[in-house]
Amino acid sequence: MWYFNEQIIKTPKAMVISDVTHPPGIFRDSATLTSLGIKPYSEVTPDSRYYTNGAYTVDTSGAEVVGTYASTARDVATLKTGMLEKANSHVAGLHATIDWYWSRASKGGTAVPANIATYATALYSEHETIKTAIAALDTLAKIITYENKPHTETRKVKNTAEDGTVTYGPGTTTHTREIDMCTHYTANPTDEVDPAFVSLTAD
Repeated sequence: MWYFNEQIIKTPKAMVISDVTHPPGIFRDSATLTSLGIKPYSEVTPDSRYYTNGAYTVDTSGAEVVGTYASTARDVATLKTGMLEKANSHVAGLHATIDWYWSRASKGGTAVPANIATYATALYSEHETIKTAIAALDTLAKIITYENKPHTETRKVKNTAEDGTVTYGPGTTTHTREIDMCTHYTANPTDEVDPAFVSLTAD
């Protein structure tokens, strides 16, 4: 986007400046734009998950014009209600994938496997922990941190031999992930193991 004479230009168009009509192609020529006083434009807006747009100000003093919307914080109680709904919906989806085990058992079929029963119990426990954590959030800053909690993940480097054989390690890599704790569960219903995974630690 560009800015000229208090006007935000979103797409190239013909411009009439000092009674001269310039074709849309000028927007591909930075030197011409500079000579005409047309500057690049960018906008700074608050994160709409946690703020609404407030007053708008524009800074034309630099080589790039920057429009900024002040941030107005959303209501903490309303955000917490949404977080709880999200957490409940997510855990319901997890339970839905295993409910058939109990349905089958109730009809005289195979009993619920021990690992699935253990997983279901773990889901209930972790969900209660999440609900308690959400209830304790009393500031917007805490809500933002909870929904975007930094973690460091360490993984083994994948090695592929010429014959296609895949091994992992001994080298490792680490990177930072932001995790929404409303939907983060550590329980796993299977015995499958990610061979590259080493650790995931909250920062």
